[in-house]
Amino acid sequence: MAEGGGIRGEYRVRRTLGDVVFNSVVDFFDGLFRPIQALIGSKRMPYVFVLPNLLVFVIFILIPMILNFSYAFTGGQQFFLADRTPVGGDNFAHLFDCGNFLDPNTCREDTFWIAMFNTVWFVVLQVGALVVVSLGTALVLNQKVKARAFFRSVFFYPVLLSPVVVALIWRWILQNDGLLNALIVAFGGERLPFLVSVGWTRFWVVFISVWSQMGFYTLILLAGLQSIPTELYEASSIDGANRWQAFRRITLPLLMPTMLVVLVLSVIRAVQSFDIVYAFSNGGPGTATTFMVQYIFNTAFMPPNQYGLAAAASLVLASILLILTLIQLRVGRQSELA
Repeated sequence: MAEGGGIRGEYRVRRTLGDVVFNSVVDFFDGLFRPIQALIGSKRMPYVFVLPNLLVFVIFILIPMILNFSYAFTGGQQFFLADRTPVGGDNFAHLFDCGNFLDPNTCREDTFWIAMFNTVWFVVLQVGALVVVSLGTALVLNQKVKARAFFRSVFFYPVLLSPVVVALIWRWILQNDGLLNALIVAFGGERLPFLVSVGWTRFWVVFISVWSQMGFYTLILLAGLQSIPTELYEASSIDGANRWQAFRRITLPLLMPTMLVVLVLSVIRAVQSFDIVYAFSNGGPGTATTFMVQYIFNTAFMPPNQYGLAAAASLVLASILLILTLIQLRVGRQSELA
């Protein structure tokens, strides 16, 4: 009884302390916001709570966007905008000065077009592989398998890691005297040039990117799969439909809105790829894995620090992203209407 009374007494003490802390917090915010409410009225109070987020948006997004747009129409190596010389659209003309747009060697800024083509093949391969792998994994995890929660966490774990850490781990594994080559040699093979061969480096850049991001998109697709009523599958099985027919006639059509979300997010992220590639291959060998964001970074922050040219390239990239997103959303709306 004494022990029970001690536990109940301790619970009461903890509850009392919790109530004291809670009431103190409530009193603090009440004293803080009540004069503001009295000054501006209760109808305007929502703007007070939105204000911190709005300030973050203005300081870290809106103002840098305006500055970037202004830099795109200036020239010189000076950092401060007031010290730069207006050049109009010369930076854009420099980027698009090409004899043949399909041949980067005929372009005045050939590295820009090499990065552009590299970004295109990377987006096609990475997004295609990412969607297929994520969908396949979600379909498996949606089944009644043992330790399903464990496997969900395992597939999501790489998403929690820093992209730089992921890239450095894989670089250590794939280097000439790394773990993978050690295993190949142990089984009688020869070392492979994973980090100096163009083909191998491109393959591993896509593979590492898919491996590190698939868990996020798998969870999105899994949520979409679990929202599909099971009665539809039961009715289709009664009608004699096999698994492939149920997948094609039920799963895919009902999963298309979720697939569209995955496609838009993965395309935007693939176009903006920088951290993993920069830490893994630094755009090499040569310019084989130099993508648009790395080109912008190198142009701005490596000598001769062409801030205006980098800003113009970033606006081109933003325009491409906007067009791709609008096309994908339009296609999604048309598929929903159909």
